[in-house]
Amino acid sequence: MTITVGVAVLALAVATPAMAGPRHPDFGRATLAGFASLPARTSVPGSEPSGARLGTAPVNGVTPPFAAQPVQGFSGIVRRDDGTFDVLSDNGYGARKNSSDFLLRVHRIKPGFRQGRIEVLGGFDLSDPDRHVTWPLTRTDRKLTGADFDVESIVRISDGTYWIGDEFGPFLLHFSASGRLLEAPISLPGVKAPENPLLNGGKPNLGRSKGFEGMARSVDGRTLYPLLEGTVKGDPAGSLRMHEFDLRKRAYTGKRWIYRLESPGNGVSDMTAVDRHRFLVIERDDLDGDAAKTKKIYLVDTRGGKDLRKTLVADLLDLANPRGLGGFGKTFRFPFRTVEDVVILDDRTLGVLNDNNFPFSACRTPGKPDDNEFITVRLSHPLQADAHVYT
Repeated sequence: MTITVGVAVLALAVATPAMAGPRHPDFGRATLAGFASLPARTSVPGSEPSGARLGTAPVNGVTPPFAAQPVQGFSGIVRRDDGTFDVLSDNGYGARKNSSDFLLRVHRIKPGFRQGRIEVLGGFDLSDPDRHVTWPLTRTDRKLTGADFDVESIVRISDGTYWIGDEFGPFLLHFSASGRLLEAPISLPGVKAPENPLLNGGKPNLGRSKGFEGMARSVDGRTLYPLLEGTVKGDPAGSLRMHEFDLRKRAYTGKRWIYRLESPGNGVSDMTAVDRHRFLVIERDDLDGDAAKTKKIYLVDTRGGKDLRKTLVADLLDLANPRGLGGFGKTFRFPFRTVEDVVILDDRTLGVLNDNNFPFSACRTPGKPDDNEFITVRLSHPLQADAHVYT
């Protein structure tokens, strides 16, 4: 299914009929190619207790607080060269007020699709020892927590450092290869969420935790493309802004595009570059389990004006599963409320992960916290992607 939305041309984005590009082929039904999972109760070895602000009542059979930091909340992914991946934990337990003892962390994982298991190889916490953050942090040792930032998207650039998108600001955050904040958080001009510490009495124009949910790095490594999860006040309902950020100038270029949701009640949860002009975006509803209706991956194209052209490439609620992978039937559903990660593995294969929202999500089995799942999806057609994104 190919959808073209809008005809207006953004003055700051160069677009001509000659650059509109070929029509993408209709993608048919995608196939589940691999399945691996990480048990929900996996913790970081030797880490601090967590979850003290969740109360003491059992949640899906798990009683907080926890003796260690959960390995959960995979909200962003970076592919490495050795078959491993960096995955980003988000703000912890879903809210600022209950996540001050959840340490923001990047985990290194290795999926074993033959065995059906995910191995956690290590990782690093995020911190600000050099005091680039000018407002008060939760901890005096300046380790960052889920009460400080809601980190949802991550890319790695050629020097080995990471750029992370935050929802509270929204901010762009630049970290070293070991998780040390390297410069002051970078604000998005003209946009502030209610949690923004720099409001100074002003009014927010973005919904709570509706900042940078998805972010892609350009193939040439020179620019970032952060995508807001929520609609800025005054914009049409269901329209999300995608911005362009110049890494060399450390500044937004002024170019932006609009991603149109299929329904205003939907959201986006991740994106990644396919080539110079195209990106993959996950769009999902706020439902899970049997009630879930929309968990889709779209190919979007900036050629054609302000509104991104959308092509459906995979319906994650209707994947063919001829081999019965994961113990599931001939049709596989990935019905999590928070399907939050997409990565290109080769020109026809995608990796997709969920954020299991430990301990709250019980999508697969009522009353039992969801595992972190890593699936690979075989597309019906090649993406014709720039090979640099997966080699």
